Amino acid sequence: MNKTIEVCFTPKLFADITTKDDYIVVLADILRATTSICAAFQNGVKEIIPVANLDEAREIKSKGYLVASEQDGKKLDWADFGNSAFNFTPEAIGGKTLVYCTTNGTRALEIAKKARKIAMGAFVNISALSDWLVHENKNVVILCSGWKNKFCLEDSLFAGALAEKLLAHPGFVTFCDSTHASLDLWQIARYDLPGYLEKAAHRHRLRKLGLDDVIPYSFAPDTTRVIPVFEGGVIRERG
Repeated sequence: MNKTIEVCFTPKLFADITTKDDYIVVLADILRATTSICAAFQNGVKEIIPVANLDEAREIKSKGYLVASEQDGKKLDWADFGNSAFNFTPEAIGGKTLVYCTTNGTRALEIAKKARKIAMGAFVNISALSDWLVHENKNVVILCSGWKNKFCLEDSLFAGALAEKLLAHPGFVTFCDSTHASLDLWQIARYDLPGYLEKAAHRHRLRKLGLDDVIPYSFAPDTTRVIPVFEGGVIRERG
């Protein structure tokens, strides 16, 4: 039986997804959480504990954990790291447990946590992720983290790019208008991503904060084969 692909453009819409049979959620927060999580595992982090609110993150920090946390893009003064992939060097996080709390990504993860599995999706691991999803042979819901429950371009572009890869396999189909819309958006943007991203609001937020150095990395495909998966309250590299 064919497996379906559904795109959910914002966490606010997740309660109304139409996929009901066994499915895997792919969480996308391209600027920056899921890209940064992939970078952390590429650089040897042991595991990541995502939390949905700052109070919880701060409490866990008091117990001696390393914490990555930001609000509206800016690193909080009590946190060890912000939310840039470049923060997570092997020297900083290799072999360690990291607690993670962001404006959009970890909140979206909290909303979707009842799913069978939640995989972290980004351009940096898109081919490895696609291959893994084909092997898992489950329905796929691509959940875009968006910006404060609003639609965003960068996550929706990724949804289209991943859907295209999955639909290249005969076992996947889509009957979802959001998937078709993300595929169309990807076809418009794919040949000039830097130019198209000038339309993205979060691209300009990061520029104003001086944090846009990570953007070229965030849109470079297949720089890693890691597939971070959330199960049992913790993100680990899939076994």
